Amino acid sequence: MRSSQEIELEGHIIDSGTMTLVFDKIMDMGGEFEVLIFEVGKRKKDPSYARIKVGAPDEGRLASIISELHRLGARQPEVGDITTLPAEGDRIVPKGFYSTTNHPTYIKYQGDWLQVENIEMDCLIVVREDERKAVCTPLSKLTARDAVVIGEQGVRVAYPERPRKVSTFEFMQGSVSSERPSETIITQIAREIVTLKKKGGKIGFVGGPAIIHTGAAESLAKIIRDGYIDVLFAGNALATHDIEYSLFGTSLGMDLKTGKLVTGGHKHHIYAISEVMRAGSIQSAVESGIIKSGIMYECVKNNVPFVIAGSIRDDGPLPDVITDAMAAQDAMREHIRDCDMMLMVSTLLHSIAVGNCLPSYVKTICVDINPASVTKLMDRGTTQAIGVVSDAGTFMPLLAKHIHRYGRINA
Repeated sequence: MRSSQEIELEGHIIDSGTMTLVFDKIMDMGGEFEVLIFEVGKRKKDPSYARIKVGAPDEGRLASIISELHRLGARQPEVGDITTLPAEGDRIVPKGFYSTTNHPTYIKYQGDWLQVENIEMDCLIVVREDERKAVCTPLSKLTARDAVVIGEQGVRVAYPERPRKVSTFEFMQGSVSSERPSETIITQIAREIVTLKKKGGKIGFVGGPAIIHTGAAESLAKIIRDGYIDVLFAGNALATHDIEYSLFGTSLGMDLKTGKLVTGGHKHHIYAISEVMRAGSIQSAVESGIIKSGIMYECVKNNVPFVIAGSIRDDGPLPDVITDAMAAQDAMREHIRDCDMMLMVSTLLHSIAVGNCLPSYVKTICVDINPASVTKLMDRGTTQAIGVVSDAGTFMPLLAKHIHRYGRINA
């Protein structure tokens, strides 16, 4: 080994697969390793410990390997304080800045370990010295002179371990298949949702207009009405077609009861937007009796906040749509922070936007008729994800049915 460095791993590194990931990463990057110490936990709850000597042909290759291992939770045996440099200007990063993962992260500052607040992927760590705290900061929020963490010295990542208790998320982790028994999976998801809400957890929902087009709007409205959704993330299309359905019984001009196109129905979504414009907002349209049912109606009636982010494709848009993309990101972050679970149904782009802001420990359910979309959503970095290849019109009614069933059992 021409260049080498020792690293440490600690925790449930065997059954969670972390050791295997570390060994694979070293070999895939052209390095080699020697296990110096390996202490295996005696009982199921006991952590294990390993000290590994990592080697590479040169210092550059070694640094690259160590950087990747750091993101899997590896650490140096002797850890000093972090180094910071001031941002050169608004949204201008100093060279060598540390780029975050979405895993729980800690920094060593003046001898103390501080947890980084509001962690999400691909951001910076800013140290607020007067408050003695570290904050995960997107580039768009970086201001001149912010103290930005440089390099990996003094930074520790807590790579999430496999849940110690068997759950749906552990059983189905990391795989996508269109051949699984859908109702069995949906039953298990419903049980997880009811259990989480019973414990006081918070659940977010990301939805696309296919929920309306496939006739699943009433099912989602019921789930919201029954108290299982705490925040809704969507685009102009879901809200517009939900309101169109409430006013005219159509979606994209098609009667959802008969499946037939309605004469002049292609204008219905424009009428729907116009009626909300006249009222001033979705909430005002509900309170004045214009909107009498649907997803947005239940959000207003049950005080469930919603964030409707705009798109260059939008008609109208509705007055509640946030057309500034950065402002929409900020609004999403405000509601995401306390979420324990996120359901993403039939909307790739909005789901990726929300997924990019999620910590890795948030349980995530990704549903789409396209297997490639489900795979892409699950690859956003969460360690507890379920992928379901299903039509929204099949998934949502079954989910509502089983949530209602388990909710009654656990009442």
